[in-house]
Amino acid sequence: MTERIDSDRAPAPVGAYPHARRGGGLLFLSGVGPRKAGTTDVPGVTLNEKGQIVGYDVEAQCRSCFDNVRMILEDSGSSMKDVVDVLAFLTDMDRDFATYNRVYAEYFAEGPDAPCPTRTTIEIKSLPQGGNAPICVEVKVVASVE
Repeated sequence: MTERIDSDRAPAPVGAYPHARRGGGLLFLSGVGPRKAGTTDVPGVTLNEKGQIVGYDVEAQCRSCFDNVRMILEDSGSSMKDVVDVLAFLTDMDRDFATYNRVYAEYFAEGPDAPCPTRTTIEIKSLPQGGNAPICVEVKVVASVE
């Protein structure tokens, strides 16, 4: 038996799926993007007068993703220190991996009561429209939960 979990603090899912599902002592988060809750805004995106994307700030999007993950975890009875696995999707590995890696280390610093989770980072061609613009990063997380 599993339990569906939705967070009022995180951005609403853009499809027919929950924020997370609890089962067997684990919490499985759906892919989490950088969109801000209650808006269609994707942080760090620069649009031209025609509404076309002309640039993005991967650091702003990474921070927003991890903040959204933190809110979903907390609302599910878990926390960042309980994360056991992170799967990240980047749309431009050459440009964005070093920044992603640096921001990731801030959120998942190794410590005696918070070991680093396992991690996989892959490049993909594109990610879904996150609101007012395409997104450049999305993360999928598994955490322990009691």
